[in-house]
Amino acid sequence: MRVLVVDDHEDIRVPLATYLRRCGLQVATAGSAAAMHAQLAGSPVDLVVLDIMLPDASGLDLCRTIGGALGLPVILLTARATLGDRVAGLQTGADDYVVKPFEPSELLARIHAVLRRQARTVLPAARSSCLVFDGWTFDVARRELRDRAGQDVPLSEVEFQLLLVLVQHANEVLSRERLLDLTQRGEQSVFDRSIDKQISRLRQKLEADPRKPALIKTAWGNGYIFVANVSARA
Repeated sequence: MRVLVVDDHEDIRVPLATYLRRCGLQVATAGSAAAMHAQLAGSPVDLVVLDIMLPDASGLDLCRTIGGALGLPVILLTARATLGDRVAGLQTGADDYVVKPFEPSELLARIHAVLRRQARTVLPAARSSCLVFDGWTFDVARRELRDRAGQDVPLSEVEFQLLLVLVQHANEVLSRERLLDLTQRGEQSVFDRSIDKQISRLRQKLEADPRKPALIKTAWGNGYIFVANVSARA
């Protein structure tokens, strides 16, 4: 999971980025609107933590652009704590609103909460699709997986949810924490064991040689990546 922290105060931006990295997130930073746009143009992010008061632009205006045109979730940071300020921030399309000073652990929890909400709105949309990758057919609506020979491959609930997330984020590195976020329902994770064990089980069903995976590859130090061209079929 990659987060962009946008704040012109270095004494906030740098320690916050350090903390989030220690918690397993990939973090980019920007101290201005111009730097933020450069970061967004350079590489994709999953969420933006955005200070309302920037030297070269209004954070509220930027929030409208990020949330509307780019479709990215946004958490606003501000020293303004009145109800009117909070309402104004949320009306711009922000997904959450955090008042300074704040505890980094609280912001981390809010980041995960926003991503869980986003996952619950994205995942159901794919359940009407039949997804095809590398000769395999994944009928999401019927919850069926068929191999290259057309044979049914049974999936547990955990394996179904994990595969659904992987194919929806094909060719994108997903950290273990991000996989947990995307596969959670409400506050309970569908996983009863570690991510690594679930990945191993899924590889046993998908890979010709699970010891040398071609589809679900390990991104060392970062997580996993599903390497395939995925297309939807009615």
